[in-house]
Amino acid sequence: MNKPVVVSEETLTEPVVVSDVASAAAKSAAKSAAKSAAKSAAKSAAGPAYVVLAGISFSHFLNDTMQSLIASVYPILKDTYALDFAQIGMITLAFQFTASLLQPVVGHYTDKKAQPYSLSIGMASTFFGLLLLSAAHQYLVILVAAALVGLGSAVFHPESARIARLASGGRYGFAQSVFQLGGSFGTAMGPVLAALIVVPFGQGSIAWFSSIAFLAILILWRIGRWYAPQITTKKAAPVHTHPGGPSSRRVAVALLVLVALLFSKQLYVSSLSSYYIFYLIDRFGVSTQAAQIYLFIFLAANAVGAFFGGPLGDRFGRKIVIWISILGALPFTLALPYAGLYASAVLSVIIGLIISSTTSSIIVFAQELVPHRFGMISGVFFGVAFGIGGLGAAVLGKLADHTSIEFVYQVCAYLPAIGLLAVFLPKLPQHAR
Repeated sequence: MNKPVVVSEETLTEPVVVSDVASAAAKSAAKSAAKSAAKSAAKSAAGPAYVVLAGISFSHFLNDTMQSLIASVYPILKDTYALDFAQIGMITLAFQFTASLLQPVVGHYTDKKAQPYSLSIGMASTFFGLLLLSAAHQYLVILVAAALVGLGSAVFHPESARIARLASGGRYGFAQSVFQLGGSFGTAMGPVLAALIVVPFGQGSIAWFSSIAFLAILILWRIGRWYAPQITTKKAAPVHTHPGGPSSRRVAVALLVLVALLFSKQLYVSSLSSYYIFYLIDRFGVSTQAAQIYLFIFLAANAVGAFFGGPLGDRFGRKIVIWISILGALPFTLALPYAGLYASAVLSVIIGLIISSTTSSIIVFAQELVPHRFGMISGVFFGVAFGIGGLGAAVLGKLADHTSIEFVYQVCAYLPAIGLLAVFLPKLPQHAR
């Protein structure tokens, strides 16, 4: 992490360029030749800062592992405190709404003044939220604990997404996918850890996971030390519209379309992550631990799909990836409510692989539409994702109370059809693809 880096003076969202050590032949050459060779070597060696990307992705893994514990312990909380599905949905809403409300605010603030150590400070909120959740014996306290974990997420995502882009070396989709990969696998690990630790040892064992938060605090503090020297105090360069780029009106329409596409994707994923366990238990009579393993399989497929979506967007264009990843999942989501147990597991894997590949492309597409509002745009889209998930979970829980979990999945099966709105997305200039 202590490698020297060169950051563009115009914007913090430009990639880091990592230089290789000069060769022995260059050292022995004349000074003028050495300088020329060094410049050439630096240019050819431009690429992602992999150590930083690995660190921020691993931190994302730890962050989302802790967050996913909330949904994974729903069966325990439901049985212990006799909660209904609407109350379960409100727990998700308390967590997601905090993150959704604050992320755009955090992103807007850090656009003006970057905060390299805010990530570790925000993680402390998650640390205390987990401790409180492990000791909570009243419904209101559970809601407060979930909100504290959401607050940590609100601080983490906008600035960490900026760091991932800064370390991308120009491979923005790849960097976003590496960043998303950590979070997706962290989300997938929650049900497994809940099945292995929380279910056998009870609600109090959630406190053990505060050690994960402490590790994340240390890593993020170290990344903050790398990030701090990169912050420029120079005035940002004026924004110039690319002659081949979309107009401001088309940009606004495109942002609304991307929000709608993220709505369809995130609400469907939320329906599975929040209620899939109950669906499997009610319909097929599996145990809580077995249902959590099936949920892990779906979430792991999400992680794999999220990783490949970014590089595919770099290679073929983000618009085509968005088209395929959302509409491509529709036949499988329509089939899921009518499949048996093992067929449901297979379909959930296919759905996870396809539908999650759109996340990186949607976020990078939005960042490229408004490149000089990077933190705010990242915060809005991460926040919308969290907010839609939380609000959708609450609404779906209420619907399940009045109908059934199976009916909820029959309705949600049509959500990927919203992917047809991708036809309104503009074609970006070649350099922004």
